[in-house]
Amino acid sequence: MPFVNAGGHRLDYEWIGPGPKDAPTLVFLHEGLGSVAMWRDFPAKVAEATGLGALVYSRYGYGKSDVLTEKRKVDYMHGESFVALPEVLTELGVRAPILVGHSDGGSIAILYGGSVAQRRRGAFGKDGPAPLALITMAAHVFVEQLSVDSIAAAKVAYETTDLPKRLGRYHDDVDKTFWGWNDIWLLPAFFHWNIEEYLPTIACPVLAMQGEDDEYGTIKQVEAIRDQAGGPVTMCMLPKCKHSPHRDQPAMTVDAMKGFINQVTRKVAAQ
Repeated sequence: MPFVNAGGHRLDYEWIGPGPKDAPTLVFLHEGLGSVAMWRDFPAKVAEATGLGALVYSRYGYGKSDVLTEKRKVDYMHGESFVALPEVLTELGVRAPILVGHSDGGSIAILYGGSVAQRRRGAFGKDGPAPLALITMAAHVFVEQLSVDSIAAAKVAYETTDLPKRLGRYHDDVDKTFWGWNDIWLLPAFFHWNIEEYLPTIACPVLAMQGEDDEYGTIKQVEAIRDQAGGPVTMCMLPKCKHSPHRDQPAMTVDAMKGFINQVTRKVAAQ
């Protein structure tokens, strides 16, 4: 498995399909307990459906990447977006990314897309290529009580079921991975976390997807993206689908992404 150095850490990654010189790149940003391996074959399916290359990587503290050694802060997703992600893209030569983010990964995609202008003015963090588009699945732009309740339930499940064993197949240090995510979301201060201010400065097209039965967020999340984003937004609510569209409704999710991505790439080719 190859590794890239970004954000001061060694991160594992996988490349699928055409390289960045030959086609735009789908960049998959995983959920709060995800990794390269936990995406399974979904990135390959989207790459095959669209003819684009796909970059999948595990953030710091996940998968085969460096094990988490410190407690996260409330703004940990900002750091991932402003520093680590731009460095990943630069180090691997990605010039035309389409960010595909699930849950935390969707929020990181929003932060990245909404901070392009600020980064280029040197306001904070590192610069990186502007995204051609954002695809978010179950992204959060603010914290809801439903989210907190479900994350509290995940804590109980981790302590009382075989969840550690199941997650342990995907992470080098499953305890640090789980508690690094769970602890920060259950901090009282995190209830005030909000990234809506970044939505108006998103200039690219957005596909905002969410399951109708998402146990971690309500339709208010995608409505906020639709109503506040600076670029055009396609809102897609998936029936019989919980928090993970790529697992709960994979065919429907791939079809929606394919149609959206084809529109984006046709527009780019016509320019």
